[in-house]
Formats: sequence, C-alpha cells, structure tokens
Amino acid sequence: MNKTAIVIGATGLTGTHLVAALLQDPAFSKVKILIRQPWAHPRPKLESIIVDFEDDDSLAPVLQGDVLFCCIGTTIKKAGSQESFRAVDYGIAVKCARIAKEQGVTQFLLMSSIGANPQSRNFYLRTKGETELAVQAAGFHSVSIFRPSVLIGSRKEFRLGEWLGKYLIQLFYFLLQGRWKKYRGIKAATVANAMIIAAKEHDEGVSIFESDAIQRMGVS
Repeated sequence: MNKTAIVIGATGLTGTHLVAALLQDPAFSKVKILIRQPWAHPRPKLESIIVDFEDDDSLAPVLQGDVLFCCIGTTIKKAGSQESFRAVDYGIAVKCARIAKEQGVTQFLLMSSIGANPQSRNFYLRTKGETELAVQAAGFHSVSIFRPSVLIGSRKEFRLGEWLGKYLIQLFYFLLQGRWKKYRGIKAATVANAMIIAAKEHDEGVSIFESDAIQRMGVS
C-alpha cells in the first residue's frame, strides 16, 4: 500500500493527531495538508500547501491523491455567526469532497459529531447531518463517517461549553453504559487512529462509526 493522503482541518485537535500518525504510517507515502497559513515544520513525507478555500480553481490541483481526510470544524462563537459556521463545516467540507472526487480521489473520511442529524432542531447537529448527506452524495467509492462524542485533548483555544461537557462526561463516565456508552468522552488521538484504520481497510460504500465503535477501533 502506497497512498497519498490529503488532510483538511490539519491544525485542529484531531487533525494534528491524524497528521502525526499518518507521517509514521508506512502505508502512506505522502501526506498533503491544506492550510490557510504556515503551520507545520518540514517533515519527511509532509507537503504543506497554503490554499484559499474560496478559490475552486486553485483547489483542484492540490486535491489530487488517494484518500481525503476531513477534520475541519469550528464553533459558532469562533466563526461569528451561524452563516460563517456553516460556510466552514458544511461549505469547505462539501466543496473539497466534490472537487476531490472530480480529481480521482476514491476515499473520503469525515469527522462529524455524535447526534448529527439533518432533521435536528439544533443548528450545529443539523449542519453536521447535512454535511454527511452531501458527502455521501458525492459518489466516492468509499465514505467513512465518524461521530465522536466530546473530544478529549489539549486545544490551543479554550472552549467553555466543550470543557463543561468534557468534565460532566468524565464525571459520569462509568455510569454511561449500554446505549449510553457512546456518549463517553473520547481522546482525539483515538479518533485519528480509527480514521487511519478505516482508510486502510477501504470498505466499499458508506460506513458510519458512532463514538463507542470509534473507541473500540482506535485503541485496538
């Protein structure tokens, strides 16, 4: 196996773990990260590409490879509005999926969210669900969707809501059993590992992994 991986959302919590793991994995000969500004130090196999996600023409040549990992995401607070949030979590993800498919990429792996549902009354979860549907409709040979619970790891920025959620979930960790088990907090590194495993298995069609399944896969 000698694949070229493309990563969008490489500078986020899960994305940083994903890139680090991909660089160590011999199954991937090149790791291309699409970023808005300089970020990573030069590394063997790593190709950092500064892109303008608004420019479709410039995206086409850099979205060439075998596997596209999408860990891109923001918050409504950070984005400034629901419209700006949707432009990132839905707009960039779906645009890159469409262009990558046109460039011959066969696999798409999307980090979504627990509770994602295009019919949800919650704007965040509805956007995530709509993103999932749009990616599935792009026509990839293989689509893997990951729905992690609250992510555990060190972020550069402080997110109060996520911090509170992480604290409460860890407090009641062992009480979350059965169908509630998927709501346990999960390490971002575990999600990244699970995404790489799924990419190497290359299952045809659409596969959706809830948080408890991601946990089992990512630590195996």
